[in-house]
Amino acid sequence: MSKVLQGEALHSVDTKGRMIVPSKMRDLLGPSFVITKGMDKCLFIYPNDEWAVFEKKLQGLPMINKKAREFVRHFNGSATECEVDNQGRVLIPAGLREFAGITKDVKILGMIDHAEIWSKELWDELNNPDDFDFEGLATDLQDMGISI
Repeated sequence: MSKVLQGEALHSVDTKGRMIVPSKMRDLLGPSFVITKGMDKCLFIYPNDEWAVFEKKLQGLPMINKKAREFVRHFNGSATECEVDNQGRVLIPAGLREFAGITKDVKILGMIDHAEIWSKELWDELNNPDDFDFEGLATDLQDMGISI
């Protein structure tokens, strides 16, 4: 993958549900991309080429397995192709805003192959620096064979 989505930005969602896409991310995402439910009550934004890769993985799941069906429903069932308007904004569908608890301010994070959109309130609640155990996280990653 040549595109790497990284960094963070703070933006607002207007009364019509539109959000400005940060220009650095907009350049990598392109004029249209997919927004879907993510994990941890955030939304995922996938560039179209990365969404195609993810969709192939979803297609490979065994639909006889209930958890696989639920996984596909969660991501693919809520997926919406969105276009950036001339002012660099994208309309986040109401159902997705409701899922993520987005009302006004959002935190947008680059996650390498996709981006996340968080309600700023939920992001702040879940990411209190005083509660972050980096050493424990590093140990857990090392147990998975990932060293930093």
